[in-house]
Amino acid sequence: MAQPDQGADQGTGARPTPTMIRLYAAVAAARFHGLSVDVRDFVAEPGEVAPSPAALARWLNECGAVARGMRLRWRDLVRLRNVPPIVLMFRDGSAGLMVAGDPDRGVVWLRDPLGDEGTPPVPLDELRLAQVWTGDVLLVKRRRDQSEADAPINAAWLGRMALREKGLLRDILLSSMVLSVLAIFPPLIVMQVVDKVVSYHSFSTLISIAAILGMMSFYEVLLAYARRELALVVTTRLDTRISLLVFDRLLSLPLEFFEREQAGQVIGRVSAIYKVRDFMTGKLMNTVLDLFTLVVVLPFLFYFSMPLAWMTIAAACCIGLVVFGFMRPVGHLVGRKVAADMARGAVLYETVAGIRTVKTLALEQTRRQLWDDRSTESALWGLAAGRMGNMAATVAQPFDIFINRGIILVGAWLILTHHGDMGAGALMAFMMLGGRVASPLVGLARLLDDLSEVRTALGEAGHVLNQPTERQALTTGLRPVVHGALSFRDVYFTYPGATTRALSGVNFDVPAGSTLGLVGRSGSGKSTVTRLLQGVSRSYTGYLRLDGVDLREINLTHLRRSLGVVLQDNFLFRGTVRDNITAGRPGLTLDDVIRAARLAGAEEFIERMPAGYETWIEEGSTNISGGQRQRLAIARALICDPKLLILDEATSALDPESEAVVNANLQRIARGRTMVIVSHRLSSLVDCDQICVMDQGQVVDIAPHAVLLERCAIYRSLWQQQNRHEAGGRGHAHPAAMLAEGDAP
Repeated sequence: MAQPDQGADQGTGARPTPTMIRLYAAVAAARFHGLSVDVRDFVAEPGEVAPSPAALARWLNECGAVARGMRLRWRDLVRLRNVPPIVLMFRDGSAGLMVAGDPDRGVVWLRDPLGDEGTPPVPLDELRLAQVWTGDVLLVKRRRDQSEADAPINAAWLGRMALREKGLLRDILLSSMVLSVLAIFPPLIVMQVVDKVVSYHSFSTLISIAAILGMMSFYEVLLAYARRELALVVTTRLDTRISLLVFDRLLSLPLEFFEREQAGQVIGRVSAIYKVRDFMTGKLMNTVLDLFTLVVVLPFLFYFSMPLAWMTIAAACCIGLVVFGFMRPVGHLVGRKVAADMARGAVLYETVAGIRTVKTLALEQTRRQLWDDRSTESALWGLAAGRMGNMAATVAQPFDIFINRGIILVGAWLILTHHGDMGAGALMAFMMLGGRVASPLVGLARLLDDLSEVRTALGEAGHVLNQPTERQALTTGLRPVVHGALSFRDVYFTYPGATTRALSGVNFDVPAGSTLGLVGRSGSGKSTVTRLLQGVSRSYTGYLRLDGVDLREINLTHLRRSLGVVLQDNFLFRGTVRDNITAGRPGLTLDDVIRAARLAGAEEFIERMPAGYETWIEEGSTNISGGQRQRLAIARALICDPKLLILDEATSALDPESEAVVNANLQRIARGRTMVIVSHRLSSLVDCDQICVMDQGQVVDIAPHAVLLERCAIYRSLWQQQNRHEAGGRGHAHPAAMLAEGDAP
């Protein structure tokens, strides 16, 4: 299905299609919870005839709701009495809104999604509803202010994530308790074998014990398999949920954060969250499960021999004290090792990302030296941390040896000296159970050791993921119909950490459907104006309005989808030409792609490619030229037919032929839309309705080209510098002056 077409219900008075009715039903359910959702933002899954509950849930979740598609039976549906609107999916692709149920009368009450909210709902019984209802429903509610997606990334956040699987965790704990009880019987059976069977040569007792042991082993195997299966499911779900939420949090961070942070450091710090995940689903879970064995088995140890039980516990506690004592110094060294690893990873990422520059300028030796330095630093800190851990293990090892080997010697001495009534069988049973007790205690002590690394990793991940996000701006705010009228009133803006203002008292108006050119020397504030228009920075003072609405009041997702942006250096994703053009709207058709490509002047070279619009673009766009990449970026910006188009030095990197093609199409591109063009080449702006001249963050003048030549000294100077050949020939210009312009002499 293509992008939703609103033409059926806008201006014609005709009833929307069933597909649009289903979308409006989802919008009505969201509106009940105070959420503003626009059907134009919905992108259908490829191949879907009508939006599925899963696709609608995905869309509403992106818009700030909590939505879930599920299948219900009639007896469950009718029991829902006074409920928020529930979207019922109909067989013809449309939907209805259920607002109440009456199990006594056997009816549900439905409301038309397109009707007035005050219209009385209509009752339907099971027979009538079954003729149209598919059984699928969409449940919608408002996301809480402090949901998992917005809460700080810390240990409590991870704990809440794990507790969402409390049903499975309960089953795992129950199975662990049963396994712990079963673990008691083998040592007891061994004791009986030694004391009864071997001593009295009783074959009948041996057969009975073997049968009991075989049956218990069978159930133990089944329970252990079930517990591992449940643990695997919990681990997989937790891993998936953490991955989705972490990536969603990363995408919701503002662009300003990524501009001031090193990309390699960001990736390294975010990846640290997976060390925490491995700890939670690995050592932590196993240690907690083993503690149940400790609780069940410990009383039996005291039953067999109280002195040996206290010795075992004392030795395990000594191991714990050793680990606890070394935890702080080891944690410090591990933290330095993690930081060194991230610095090394940043070098690797930067080298791979800039490999073209590295090869072109023969920087291999320089990068290799930097990599060697970072690797050496990482190795040294890793060696220091390893040595400290080795020292802790060496101090704790005698206590571990005593638990595994010394206890049996002490027990034998107690038997030989007749201290207590312990027999040989009881000593064998104690050794079997003692290992099960010592292992959880030692594991718990070593768990504390791992907490240092986990705490460091969690802090690194939180340094990135706990930054302020744009989530509220992306999911709330007004969604006006965009026509493209712009108004700047006393706009002041300063970049974070800067001492001077980037914009200072900017005032100008751009009528809808007109073209504005922005010119000025480097650092004059041209690109800052476009950043504010895109909502990249919202910490300005004054008023910036789009069609009379303050830009900060507009939903950020709606704003960015309503405008097209082409930068000087545009990024193309690895994929086909068609996929790159439809990156923001994957549901659009090939006809839409061809129209945008033709408007951008890209159709002619795309058709010459081996596979046309299905030609594969490699990573970094290495198999196409810079001019082709730029024209594809322009096509991508035009695919949604935006009413506001921003070209920020979009043609400065083009060759003369490509620039001529784009400039020739600018008149057609500008038809019916507002355009803001930033360019150093004034020749490409002469046809603009207005040209705004900026200097040091202020508007010097704004007027058409001819007027500016007469009255604006800065504009006239820039024009004369770029058109010297008309006043005596470019060859007579001084080379230094030409170099100052950035051109070759």
